[in-house]
Amino acid sequence: MARIDQWLWAARFFKTRSLAKKQVEQGKVKINGQKCKPSREVKTNDTLLINKNDLLWEVSVLELAEKRVSAHIAQTFYQETESSKKMREKTIELKHLSFHSNPKSAGRPTKKQRRDLKKLKSHQQES
Repeated sequence: MARIDQWLWAARFFKTRSLAKKQVEQGKVKINGQKCKPSREVKTNDTLLINKNDLLWEVSVLELAEKRVSAHIAQTFYQETESSKKMREKTIELKHLSFHSNPKSAGRPTKKQRRDLKKLKSHQQES
């Protein structure tokens, strides 16, 4: 058996074990629909709901692991549901669309633009 925080770290959902522990403590990870503590043991066939960066993962545990392995091997530890994949892809697409639809500022004004603004303000104050 493996602790949930160790398994999330080994399966590469989180970069460090302390990040995995913090997310479990904040209730962003649920085992079989229930909140849990970082020391909770994970068993095969458990269903995990992982809320990471506003993306929701629903995975079924296929293999237990306590050591961190390569990403290719780590993907064999779980199987994500089809509905979870579709929802994540949809959320990512919406984020991209909202990012590209927002107008971008030109940034700080150049030195010439600042001089022109200063000149304009001084003329307005004189009037």
